[in-house]
Amino acid sequence: MADDIWERDEVESPCVKLCVVHPEARLCVGCYRSIDEITAWSRMTPEARHAVIAELPGRAGQITKRRGGRAGRAPRS
Repeated sequence: MADDIWERDEVESPCVKLCVVHPEARLCVGCYRSIDEITAWSRMTPEARHAVIAELPGRAGQITKRRGGRAGRAPRS
């Protein structure tokens, strides 16, 4: 059986299975899509999906790393 049976002409999702929404940017920290884009993905046209994917690299700068754990603690005096 050939693997080409499972090939589709759809634009693949940019999801990397790191689904956490950044509290300030309101973007997924894994794929940089908005919640609206994520929920509408299955209904988007291939052209709309390509447009979203083209914007994603530019969104990376909107997400700042949050300091947590030991790095987020105030220095002891």
